[in-house]
Amino acid sequence: MVNEQFPSRCRVRHSGDYRRAYERRSTVADGQMVIFGHPNGLSYPRLGISASRRLGGAVVRNRWKRLLREAFRLRRAELPEGIDLIVIPRPEAEPRLALLLDSLPRLALRLAKKMAR
Repeated sequence: MVNEQFPSRCRVRHSGDYRRAYERRSTVADGQMVIFGHPNGLSYPRLGISASRRLGGAVVRNRWKRLLREAFRLRRAELPEGIDLIVIPRPEAEPRLALLLDSLPRLALRLAKKMAR
């Protein structure tokens, strides 16, 4: 049985971790989101979400965050290990779980390959 929890250790919490990912400038994107990545030296991936007011009101931002956390939780086994994923949703995209379940692992794998170079 696969563990599908989302423990606090799988969350990017510190501003320095966000800053390192932004400074590295290793990104991938599609119509749903932009993902910045940085190696974290751990045996598991971590998720950080940056949802600014450009995205919409509080209800819209919170919906995006809930759906991204759920997609991460459900697809964590498919994500590359040892990487921090900083996700920025696109304002023009519609927050739908089915799209995020497909997009998150695909982009994370592309990002890991890009960072390995």
